[in-house]
Amino acid sequence: MSTDGRPAGARALLPLLLLSACGQAPAPHAEREFPALERAVAPIVSSRFSTEDARDSVHEADMVMNQVGTRAGMSVADIGAGEGYYTLRLAARVGPKGRVLAQDVVPEVRDRLAERVTREALDNVSVKLGEPNDPKLPADSFDQIFLVHMYHEIAAPYEFLWRLRPALRPNGRVVVVDADRNTARHGTPPALLDCEMRSVGYVLERREKLPAIDAYLALYRTQGERPEPGAIKPCRS
Repeated sequence: MSTDGRPAGARALLPLLLLSACGQAPAPHAEREFPALERAVAPIVSSRFSTEDARDSVHEADMVMNQVGTRAGMSVADIGAGEGYYTLRLAARVGPKGRVLAQDVVPEVRDRLAERVTREALDNVSVKLGEPNDPKLPADSFDQIFLVHMYHEIAAPYEFLWRLRPALRPNGRVVVVDADRNTARHGTPPALLDCEMRSVGYVLERREKLPAIDAYLALYRTQGERPEPGAIKPCRS
């Protein structure tokens, strides 16, 4: 990844990158209030999970969007968007009356994706920089939030999921796609994922195997009140 500073033309991307920058109150809960993580965290080694051609050859994005019912007019978020494989296909699926927010925590990756969005004239897509423990999403905004091939890289999942909850609309869903293997090996065992999600007030709606990409899909909705950070019980790997 380039570390030479902001890419040329980045000034033109400021409206995209400043989405929801206004009106956000400072986070009221310090990180230390959340329970410590008792499992490995996979390093972020690349912004690319695989080539887009390889992923399209097994219809990955269409398969996932069909499974979870992504449709025209929805507002969706692509967290850990990387080079934008899902972002572009979500944009086509939700159409001009829908919205896509693509987020990444690596500034250079965010900038490259913003350039791609501008180059391809995706008017229904906005690009945003998040933080490892806070996706920085606007409240009450999304029908679906996608966490694809990235959950195992979240170093503070309890805080991350806690801060994610307000961004869902009343009938919103969180879509997780990951491999069934240890987090140190870039996957998340389903039972561990269920436990961490449940500890912050999400319940599993359904899970499907995705053999074509050696992964599974899990769909979650919220239940009850969001717990206080100090009341969250950590899960063991």
